[in-house]
Amino acid sequence: MQAFTRLDGLVIPLDRANVDTDAIIPKQYLKSVKRTGFGPNLFDDWRYLEPGEPGMDHSKRPLNPDFVLNQARYQGAQILLARKNFGCGSSREHAVWALTDYGIRAVIAPSFAEIFFNNSFKNGLLPLVLSETQVDELFVETQQTPGYRLVIDLEAQTVTTPDGRDMSFEVDAFRKYCLLNGLDDIGLTLQHADAIRAYEQRRIQEAPWLFSAE
Repeated sequence: MQAFTRLDGLVIPLDRANVDTDAIIPKQYLKSVKRTGFGPNLFDDWRYLEPGEPGMDHSKRPLNPDFVLNQARYQGAQILLARKNFGCGSSREHAVWALTDYGIRAVIAPSFAEIFFNNSFKNGLLPLVLSETQVDELFVETQQTPGYRLVIDLEAQTVTTPDGRDMSFEVDAFRKYCLLNGLDDIGLTLQHADAIRAYEQRRIQEAPWLFSAE
């Protein structure tokens, strides 16, 4: 998992509340579990003018020019600014995979659906909660200022605006540690690889019948 420490990123505003996981990545794209390749289908129904299916050449599909992902000023954005209850709906982890595959490293919103919130940390995506007032201010500034960027410092737990304003955010200490060090569940387990191997060898000596091929 890619570590998250400090991000200086372009912001893209998605001014919709209650964005559910089916909107983030529609159900027809859930057949793969590779965690990659979902970026072209992020917000698929809003992004394209015609329905899409797996295996299509999405580069040839007509784009919706009014949708923010298709606007030139937001290309290359790494920070998604959203409204309350982002990631509601089904528990599909693919929603997080689609965001990260597109290049999004952090989502700022007043609130998140719980399962999406948990899945984000496990996949290197920072779900960052700010107050509705702060989010409102960021929407105004982002929409009024082409090339609007924010600096997110996970260690300091701050979001810094272009004019130097700092906004603090809370994050669970254990999840913060995992993000800073790029550790998902597998990475955490592998930190104890030597102890696991030692236990396995000891069990072979203590109970060899458990490991008999017969």
